[in-house]
Amino acid sequence: MSSSVASRSVASRSAASRPTGSRPGAGRARNRNGLTHAVLIIASLLMIFPFVWQILMSLATNAQVTSVPPTVWPGTLHFENFAHVFDQLPFLNQLWVSVAVTVIRTVGQLLLCSMAGYAFARMEFPFRRTIFALVLAILMVPPQVYLLPQYQIVQGLGWLNTIAGIAAPGIFSAFGTFMMRQFFLGLPDELAEAARLDGANHFQVFWKVMLPLAKPGLSALAIITVLASWNDLLWPLIVATDSTQMPLAPGIATLTSQRSIPDFPLLLAASLLAMAPVLILFLLMQRRVIDGIAFSGLK
Repeated sequence: MSSSVASRSVASRSAASRPTGSRPGAGRARNRNGLTHAVLIIASLLMIFPFVWQILMSLATNAQVTSVPPTVWPGTLHFENFAHVFDQLPFLNQLWVSVAVTVIRTVGQLLLCSMAGYAFARMEFPFRRTIFALVLAILMVPPQVYLLPQYQIVQGLGWLNTIAGIAAPGIFSAFGTFMMRQFFLGLPDELAEAARLDGANHFQVFWKVMLPLAKPGLSALAIITVLASWNDLLWPLIVATDSTQMPLAPGIATLTSQRSIPDFPLLLAASLLAMAPVLILFLLMQRRVIDGIAFSGLK
């Protein structure tokens, strides 16, 4: 008996003195972590490579961009390509149009989609389910189908080549209404009931109670709307024929039709300049952007 107790004590002391890293499974865990980090690093490099390539080729010549095999390093850096953008495009005018259209669309969708989502989620009115089904049916129709009637409406209002004409069709979206409805359905009913017991009407409940709690949903909707509006190409290209009244996306697209052989460094430099405001906005609001995208992914 004493010998078995002594052997167990010796075994326990040897196990306690064993290094942590030598425990069974610790090596496999380290290998898995190393493999995971290696895959993530490779994936990150693959995602960053097109952006780095765009920066390098925007500082090259057209011959270097179109050379075969491709030029990895342009040698002499041609920063004048960025100055040529302002010579070929009314860049500042188009930047202002892009900012104005994006702000109008984003504010419009945050206001209208949140109000519509709250009404479908919290209010009782005739044919509520039928109307909501019709709103969802809009998601099944390609947006190109609406181009002709939208153009006729904007033309009738005299809004061609105006910021209002470009922004008007994007101030409301069926997807934004659906997303905000789902978010309001997830909020507790007790908060609205307590506000109504205090004498608040539906608008007061929406504005003072529910809307402040909907900040994650509003952030996600704002991110989606800003990106969609900033990158919108087809509708502005149809409704705006004056280059000074175009947003940046269709303005840059017109550069390809000005020459028989496109000036690729000029196009890449213009794309980088157009990308800069959104990139700066992302860097300033990185945490809110990530939280909003994570929320929209979970929902």
